[in-house]
Amino acid sequence: MLSLLIILGLLVLIAIYVIAIYNGLVGKRALVEEGWSGIETQLKRRANLIPNLVETVKGYAAHESGTFEKVTEMRSRTLGAGSVAERAQAEQQLTSAIGNLFAVAEAYPDLKANQNFQQLQTDLAEIENEIQLSRRYYNGTVRDLNIMVETFPNNLIAGPFGFKKAEYFEIEDDADRAVPEVQF
Repeated sequence: MLSLLIILGLLVLIAIYVIAIYNGLVGKRALVEEGWSGIETQLKRRANLIPNLVETVKGYAAHESGTFEKVTEMRSRTLGAGSVAERAQAEQQLTSAIGNLFAVAEAYPDLKANQNFQQLQTDLAEIENEIQLSRRYYNGTVRDLNIMVETFPNNLIAGPFGFKKAEYFEIEDDADRAVPEVQF
């Protein structure tokens, strides 16, 4: 009788432990989903700003149509990207295309002085900062989930219940990771 109570007590403790691990995994997965939602919100804000930016620059530099087409094409790719890795790559290409657009704008002093263009630049800079903060938050939640999914004994619960590692939102271009060289 005593051994039956001990076994029953151990089973209850094991069940409580499994439930605690499962609930922890669910919480971590929810944070990853929340983080991704934050990134998507900021990327959508940027995507909505780009047509206004392109139209403003177009008015001053109509003969730069290749640059405008590239920005528009990259914007479309970002909206159609599926996985986190695809989205990160598409966003990196869009950032590069936007950089080219600003390089074109540098050649037009009237455009740089335009109030609308200046406001769009300010808005874009603000959104880029928000995207960076959202990426950091998302990648932190991904790290926490991945650690929980991979560590023992959590991995014994995570696998059977379908919890998997999440993908980081990373920069793929090695040139963007490089530390800039400062010359004096």
